[in-house]
Amino acid sequence: EMTIAISFWYFAKEKVDIAVIETGLGGRLDSTNVISPEITAITNIGYDHMNLLGDTLEKIAAEKAGIIKEGIPVILGEMKPNARSVMELIAKEKNAPIIDASLKSGDAPATTLQGYYQEENRRTAYQSLITLRHKGWNIDEDAISRGFQYVSENTGLMGRWQILGTHPLIVADVAHNEDGVRMLMKQVEDQRFDKLHVVIGMVADKDISKVLSLLPKHARYYFCKANIPRGLDAKELAAFGHEMGLKG
Repeated sequence: EMTIAISFWYFAKEKVDIAVIETGLGGRLDSTNVISPEITAITNIGYDHMNLLGDTLEKIAAEKAGIIKEGIPVILGEMKPNARSVMELIAKEKNAPIIDASLKSGDAPATTLQGYYQEENRRTAYQSLITLRHKGWNIDEDAISRGFQYVSENTGLMGRWQILGTHPLIVADVAHNEDGVRMLMKQVEDQRFDKLHVVIGMVADKDISKVLSLLPKHARYYFCKANIPRGLDAKELAAFGHEMGLKG
């Protein structure tokens, strides 16, 4: 909360044109939710932070939908029907017009981001920009195109299908919940390789068994612990892995 307050104070002091604010956890009770935004965007909803947000997709969606504000346009990315119905209900209650980014696939510019999941994110980001433009923001097509083309260079984005080496292929990815890991594994399966090595660490508040159940049994695993308070002990993670038939 203190960091968010300082950030908002700094943005106001520097008179920024616009700030992109990402909620930290859920939405309804997140400290970022004190603002009145120009638009609201909600991306794919999966099973994550279930100890705090709820144990069903509908409960998690309701927490995320807490950032929808009265009369403010909401851009919805790809999501399961039961999560989407929660979003639509709350948006209707708040008189917030819905723009469905998943239906507008052809218009978004190409991006150099490699992860399969970036296709959904690309559409959501583009519809957010178009909606801002409809609200009077002067954002031309050339700026949008260059922004999409140079995302990593402009922002320093790391850890999303980030290729660290090519011989052998070494990829870093921060996928950390069931939906993210499932899509990541689909991309791994599409690669050509003889041997697969997986270095993995997790935090203690994730649904570890669901994530580990998605990982291939034929890989060699290296269980580790991130140097943060929430990091799960490497031996504990390895024990979970061995129960799932992951060798390493």
